[in-house]
Amino acid sequence: MRPSRIAIIGAPLDLGAGRRGVDMGVSALRVANLNARLASLGYEVEDQGNVPVAQPETNPEGTPSARYLPQITATCASLAAKVAGTMAAGQFPLVLGGDHSVAVGTFAGVSKHFRDQGEKIGLIWVDAHADMNTPETSPSGNVHGMPLACCVGMGPAELANIFGFAPKAEPRNVVMVGIRSVDEMEKMNIQRAGVRVFTMRDIDERGVRGVMAEAILQASEGTAGFHVSLDMDAVDPQEAPGVGTPVRGGLTYREAHLIMELLCDSDAMRSMEVVEVNPVIDEANRTANLAVELVMSALGKRIL
Repeated sequence: MRPSRIAIIGAPLDLGAGRRGVDMGVSALRVANLNARLASLGYEVEDQGNVPVAQPETNPEGTPSARYLPQITATCASLAAKVAGTMAAGQFPLVLGGDHSVAVGTFAGVSKHFRDQGEKIGLIWVDAHADMNTPETSPSGNVHGMPLACCVGMGPAELANIFGFAPKAEPRNVVMVGIRSVDEMEKMNIQRAGVRVFTMRDIDERGVRGVMAEAILQASEGTAGFHVSLDMDAVDPQEAPGVGTPVRGGLTYREAHLIMELLCDSDAMRSMEVVEVNPVIDEANRTANLAVELVMSALGKRIL
């Protein structure tokens, strides 16, 4: 069920992050020739531009436990509507972030599309961080540490209830891969939610193939497929230095590609986003170029 038409949607949001610069990641991905490289695989590519995003210089931070929450909610609601519309038109949405809080909007749109058809959708979250904080547990108040909590019906109600329903996915169909940095109080949220977590230790012990076989099976069980949310900090900083919150000990270059290749092989990926590319701290756009390579692997590029 690989799509023939891709809609690229930019969400240059950095209000959810503690470090500025990921808003420029959207441009960096386009500069890395994403559109033309996807077209070279035979896809019909439509770049739909960027959703509107508020600038921090012109807006108050708001509550310290969830900074810029109203502005982030507005962007996510706009993104959700755009994603749902592209899917209704038969296109595969590829969302470019921005910080990871944009995932709330992306996944809300995907979930609504399948909910309208009486179906459910799974979620595979490839990330160094669990992103399962809530305003009550977050040590920073940065909303980019809360999006997965919102997707499973936790987190700020404004985000969790976009389109008026929650959760956007059943926790049993939500899988995290590559996790290696979790806040102490966040661990309780993960356990309470009941989502499946594959840490870097699991990948070390079982290998990428074993982990991904189980992850794909769980995200696909009883669903119409799954959405893939790729945070570039899942990859080790030696390969992806241009991310907002780097954590040592991440995926190698080949592990990251194999994950994407296996997701593609499953024929169950229905949508995708790539987030947290920060050109301000990158090296000659290395991280954006790698992100485009990984998207290409997820969408069908092969060695032979």
